[in-house]
Amino acid sequence: MIYFDHNASTPVRPEVQEEMGACLADLPANPSSLHREGQRARAAVEKARGHVATLVGASADEVTFVSGGTEGDHAGLIGAALALEKRGRRVAISAIEHHAVHGAAHLLARLGFAVEHLRVGRDGMVDPRAVASLPPDTTVVAVMMANNETGVIQPVAEVAARAREAGLRTLCDAVQAAGKIPVDFEGLGVAYLVVSAHKLGGPKGIGALIVRHGAPFEPLFRGSAHEFGRRGGTENVPGIVGFGVAAELAAREVAAESQRLRQLRARFEAGVRAYFPGAVLHGERVPRLPNTVNASFPGARSDHLLMSLDARGVAVSAGAACASGAVEPSPVLSAMGVPRELAVCALRFSMGRTTTEKEVDEVLAALVESVKAARAMGKSGAGARA
Repeated sequence: MIYFDHNASTPVRPEVQEEMGACLADLPANPSSLHREGQRARAAVEKARGHVATLVGASADEVTFVSGGTEGDHAGLIGAALALEKRGRRVAISAIEHHAVHGAAHLLARLGFAVEHLRVGRDGMVDPRAVASLPPDTTVVAVMMANNETGVIQPVAEVAARAREAGLRTLCDAVQAAGKIPVDFEGLGVAYLVVSAHKLGGPKGIGALIVRHGAPFEPLFRGSAHEFGRRGGTENVPGIVGFGVAAELAAREVAAESQRLRQLRARFEAGVRAYFPGAVLHGERVPRLPNTVNASFPGARSDHLLMSLDARGVAVSAGAACASGAVEPSPVLSAMGVPRELAVCALRFSMGRTTTEKEVDEVLAALVESVKAARAMGKSGAGARA
């Protein structure tokens, strides 16, 4: 199987597996315990915290370990909104945010908060000037660093600067960006930033919410003073250790790996254009993650195409990973104004550390046959309702 779905999850790195195995075997204690064994576990947690902080350009004591990107997005948006409730009960999110941010906004709406949506252009980018038009009782604005479907990189620093001028706090979901491009929490100027281990060679079930010094925040999980009082619950020591190793390696390799992936993406896109002159590459004219290609192949519905590729040993995604198998248009592509008949023919190809030039060429060859098969399925009426 050729794995072209690294934006959904990445293979756990061997170094991570080794350190996690050692942790499971040798660090059984609760890191909050004051005895010697507990303090050994605490030291491992704090070492990992330092590596995660270095990866995103933050201070170690700004790093809060959570269960992953979804919890980080919920804790960041809801925790900030609750802390700022006296100023106003309104938040704003971009139309292309991850489902986790939309889910957190829906929960706030159930609690009586108003939710604004920042639209994006046909290139998939938020216009930072839209911040100025938000109602005065808005307190938090959420804009992701890079979209998980198109890879389009958002102007987060400019959004955050305009938000600060208006007295707003900014939440940035950097789950897809961390490890693929440099992330500088300090330089971005956001108040809250979210990353996840399994997107950069670490284990699933562990991530981090970075909370800037002095930023208003109320914890969702309460009852203890873990994680600087920002997240109650005993820390997942093996997961945190694995995250730390993955973060350390990603920080060391990000510049070279980003360039390598950019070259692979160019090779893949050149092949797509050569074999499929009618294909549409979404977001191709603006900055994107170096590993991500979102393309529509007219007449080849995405679920048919995904199954055809899978039968030929290639794993990709139709839209966001959590929406794979759906035949409704991706909300991200819809927000970009992509016509329905084109949006339902879109696939996301995402490469990673294990991807090779040979695999790129093999995927292109499989794609030629798969598009033919998918178009034939459409013409035969198989699953004709898109």
